[in-house]
Amino acid sequence: MLTRIASFVCIASIIILSGCGKNEPAATAGKPATAADSKVVRAAVIGGMTMTGLWGELSTMFEQETGYQVKVAATGPRPILSKAFMEGQADLLTMHSGDITTDLVADGYGTNMRPWTRNELVIVGPKSDPAGIRGLTDGAEAFRRIAAAKASFVDFEGIGSREVCHKIWKKAGVPREGDWVIKDESSGHLDVLDFARRSNAYVVVGLMPVIYEKLTSAEMEILVQGDPEMKRPYIVMEANPAKLQGVNSAGARALADFLVSEKVQRFLADFGKDRSGAGPLFYPIAGKAEERAKTEH
Repeated sequence: MLTRIASFVCIASIIILSGCGKNEPAATAGKPATAADSKVVRAAVIGGMTMTGLWGELSTMFEQETGYQVKVAATGPRPILSKAFMEGQADLLTMHSGDITTDLVADGYGTNMRPWTRNELVIVGPKSDPAGIRGLTDGAEAFRRIAAAKASFVDFEGIGSREVCHKIWKKAGVPREGDWVIKDESSGHLDVLDFARRSNAYVVVGLMPVIYEKLTSAEMEILVQGDPEMKRPYIVMEANPAKLQGVNSAGARALADFLVSEKVQRFLADFGKDRSGAGPLFYPIAGKAEERAKTEH
């Protein structure tokens, strides 16, 4: 797939890698409108959502339905967003779940944290595919084959990749040890595919950075895609008015409720399918839309 695509998408915002942590790129934390206007909702948004255009489309839908105006106060990797949120720059925050989001709630900055969508991680590897995993939709089975073949595997330092790999290796039930497991010595997540290529190795990364060509290597391709276990949730939370002054609590609640609504969940089930080549870019989390996504994937 990489060769079809590689022959761009927006922002230093993402990579998400959906999964990345190492040397995350700079992003934007602008000077948004203040919350004095009760019809303005300031949002801190993970880069993958602005990169793909998802946030723009959802904002337009929300604005037309409610009369609110959504302003992006900050976009990029999680540290950028959490800083902006703690400084009171945003009424609402959405990004991957994890220690950062839990701490924001525990420290009193955020409230009403809810999951509302997920993204997918995939296994990318050399075209020669020494472990014979091409076309699998079961990450654990792919890991078993990689271990059995002692094929090179990069232990990528991206946060999302580490979280997913820990779960999938445990499910695979095989030890991840030996000289075939390669320490990530890439210069940063943007270089990880090229680092893996140089080692003729497999690596787990986010789907979106690959198909939007934030991660590229002409000699590597997506080999395993479509495992429900290889997804990570995004949460939405509202700024706590007891901790942060001047926040638009009503607007934040309205936007958060909109994101978890059945209407948005149905929208997520189709968004980006033409680009991904398989399922949507962002997966719904509950209800009929979730079942629809499963059957169509």
